Amino acid sequence: MLGIDYPILQAPMGYIARAQLAAAVSQAGGMGIIETSSGDLPAIREEIVKLKDATDKPFGLNIALLHHANSELMELVAEHRIRFVTTSAGDPTVLTQDLHSMGVTVFHVVPSLKGALKAAAAGVDGLVVEGNEGGGFKTWEGAATMVLLPLVASKVALPIVAAGGITDGRSMAAAFALGAEGVQMGTRMLSSAESPVHQNYKQLVVNAAETDTLLLNRESRPSFRVLRTPVAEQLAQRARVTLADAGDLLDLYFGGRLEHGLAFGGQVAGRIDTVKPVAQIIAEMIREFAAVLTDLTDRFVAGSQGPAAEPAP
Repeated sequence: MLGIDYPILQAPMGYIARAQLAAAVSQAGGMGIIETSSGDLPAIREEIVKLKDATDKPFGLNIALLHHANSELMELVAEHRIRFVTTSAGDPTVLTQDLHSMGVTVFHVVPSLKGALKAAAAGVDGLVVEGNEGGGFKTWEGAATMVLLPLVASKVALPIVAAGGITDGRSMAAAFALGAEGVQMGTRMLSSAESPVHQNYKQLVVNAAETDTLLLNRESRPSFRVLRTPVAEQLAQRARVTLADAGDLLDLYFGGRLEHGLAFGGQVAGRIDTVKPVAQIIAEMIREFAAVLTDLTDRFVAGSQGPAAEPAP
């Protein structure tokens, strides 16, 4: 459907998912995605040009629907003949038909079964089903991937990309067993060698335990999952937290001053212990994915005696 070698997408992280990272993902056989959630469209336009100069492989654009009123977004899609768009943070009925009229394949990001059903009714081509353990913007009451993914897969007949908790071939195999046909990674790509963020941010991911994230903002939407830092722990004492409280994100992202803002990241940081090049991450992931599936088949299917048991209802 997407013309890529491997069903691996890179998450559209604000200010981070730009040419340097997206080109590395696309060149390695996955789907690099350029973000628009930063709202900095002149810079995003330049980043698309840089990406196209760096690779001739397929890439995508994320459209954060809270910015959909800006017609420049659709102009970007048309100008650069973008063929794959993920939409998020808004109503999937807003742009899906317009994008389809331009020959674009559209996947919508959903945090719930309700959202998945609405997106399917809007006519999207696929879903990115995002569990609450992932980093970034979330809902306080959201479900984890282990629950949400098979639920959506059982109710919606669309291709599904799993997001939240994915970092390697084993977690990719688990996602496929639960109903996905692809995976999306944010925190793993954030901490890759080609990620543009400061080494201090990457090291925060590498040093994190599985318990070192906090979900902030209990009283309103959106909540957001961040890595544990003194700033995050202080804000976690408040029931209401807004992005205005997040501090100087760009200084943290690119200046490395972790005390100046919130560092977004998912629980899967606890499983990441090394900064690696994107190509190595993807190659190792595919090898492990195949090995895990083969091992499970050998251990629990091929070696079993008699007919397979009927699946539980």
